[in-house]
Formats: sequence, C-alpha cells, structure tokens
Amino acid sequence: MFLSVLIPTHNPQPDRLRRTLAGLRAQTLSPAAWETILVDNASVPPVALADYGGVAPPNARRVPEPQLGLSAARRRGFAEARGDYLVMVDDDNVLAPDYLAEVGRIFAAQPQLGAIGGPSRPEYETAPPAWLREFEGLLACRDFGPAVQLASGLWNEPHERNEYPPGAPIGAGMALRRSALDAWLNEPTATRLSDRRGGELSSGGDNDIVLALLEQGWAVGYFPTLAVTHLIPSARTTRSYLARLNRGIAKSWVQVLTKHQACPWGPIPGWTVPLRQIKAWFVYRAWSGPAAYIRWRGACGHFEGRASLAGFPARAGKPSRTGSSHSPP
Repeated sequence: MFLSVLIPTHNPQPDRLRRTLAGLRAQTLSPAAWETILVDNASVPPVALADYGGVAPPNARRVPEPQLGLSAARRRGFAEARGDYLVMVDDDNVLAPDYLAEVGRIFAAQPQLGAIGGPSRPEYETAPPAWLREFEGLLACRDFGPAVQLASGLWNEPHERNEYPPGAPIGAGMALRRSALDAWLNEPTATRLSDRRGGELSSGGDNDIVLALLEQGWAVGYFPTLAVTHLIPSARTTRSYLARLNRGIAKSWVQVLTKHQACPWGPIPGWTVPLRQIKAWFVYRAWSGPAAYIRWRGACGHFEGRASLAGFPARAGKPSRTGSSHSPP
C-alpha cells in the first residue's frame, strides 16, 4: 500500500498552508508509506517548499501546473502520483493525525469502495454571524455524525433519475482508489463543466468524480474517522462572498447533474432568466437580510445553469425526490 496526498494551491495564504503541511507532518502513518505532492497552480510568486522548512513533511515535493483551475491542478497531481490511493487535500485543510492510516485501513477492508471521505468541521478565523450556519455546506463543511454511510451504483430504481448520494465525499479530504479513477481520468480534458479557477467560484469537479465512479459500479462512503478541520478566513463569511459562492455552486450543480443524467430540472430559454430572477427576488424577499439575499443568488445561479444546458445529455424520467424539493420558483 502506498498513498499520494495531493494539495492543489493557487496563491495560498502562508499561515493556512503551514497548518495544512503541519497536519500532514503529524500523521501517524510512516512517511515512507506515502508522498505529498504540492501542485502549484500558477501562483505568483511560485510557492517554495523551502519557505515551509520544518513544517512540511519530509516526503513533500512541488509540481507546477500553469493551466489555472482546480480540475487542471488535480489532473496534474493525479498524473504525478505514485500511490495506490490518492488523498485530495485543500490548502486550508488540516487532517486528523490518523487520517492517512484510516484511509489505508478502510480501502483494504472494503475493496468495493472507490471514494471515501468524512466530516469536515469549520475553524473560523473570527466568530461568524448566526445566519451563516445555514450556509456551512457551501463552505464544504458538514458532519453527518458517528454512523458510516455507503452508497453504490446508479439507476437503482426503475423509472427514476439517478440521485446524488447525500453522504458522498466532498473534495476536502476525498480519498480515491487509483484503479477506480481511470474512467474520469480518461475523459476528454475539454469539458463543459467548470470548477474553481482563480476568482471564479464555480464548482462541480468533486461531484463529477463521485458520479463517474458510481457509474462504473464503485461504491462511495462517509466514515466518521476521516475528520478534516477546514480553516475559514473572515473574508469567506461575508454576505458578498457567500452570495457569489451560492450562485456559482448552484449553476454548476445543475450542469454536473445533467451530465450524469441525475438532474430533475430541464433546460430553460436564456431570455427567461432575467424574468425568473426578478420574480425570485420577491419570492425570497432578498432585501430582508443576508440569508435571504444569499438564497436569492443561489436561485439566480440555478436559472443560469438551466439556461446553459444546451448540448448536455438529458434523460426523461421522474424527478428525484431530493432534488425536486430544492427547485427555485
């Protein structure tokens, strides 16, 4: 068993990256059993591991990726990795000390698993406003408690669309079996799906990987022992940032579900988007407070996503139970 830890980073905040590297250095698994690949994604100036001497794990190396974007950085990391198992770590994540050892144990015990993850708990730079709790999922923070959750396969129920498993791993700390990732890696690199790219707050890359694995018959799982601390700076707790984030995620969510025949919403004409957004402004009472405004921006992204669906594969069927309840007006 050999693991590869991949850290894509673009102009990282030094203190947070230092915490991430220190968390890896503290892993209980022998450094000889894993490697750390820091994918420097067009940072200016370039990231120098020498600046993190004494903190970075001894098995760390830097790999440059000039094409800006999270998916491009991840693909570069996957290509460089030597591990049987791959662990994706963001540059603001701190893994529990036994994280890598647990990844190896879980994969060895359950060969049907292609991707696994666990709770991602926030550590805020400053105390967040009370209304932010509703939106912690946007910040890749979630905790489903002490029970293991497993999901496998798609099209399990006749006449229904695929459904995205609620306990599926998220990008922060997602561990992948190398042999399960081939289907996703072999897709054309030119894709209609977007992911984080500089200041762009689109998403979907994590979900794309999960659904690609499920389509190939692999299982995915949530394991409470795979705990990640997510370092949240104050700038990401503002109304403005979360509104932009909700819009970007909502748009790409529609696109990735459509790609994998799991979307309960059909395409809409582009000319209707402004009208729908105006209606949603009043339905959500967007002027009434930060939370209402953030919800409205999510609705705006949802409509923009549906208007962009021309050319995406689609399949008629009954709307999914989970998705249909979240459709904006």
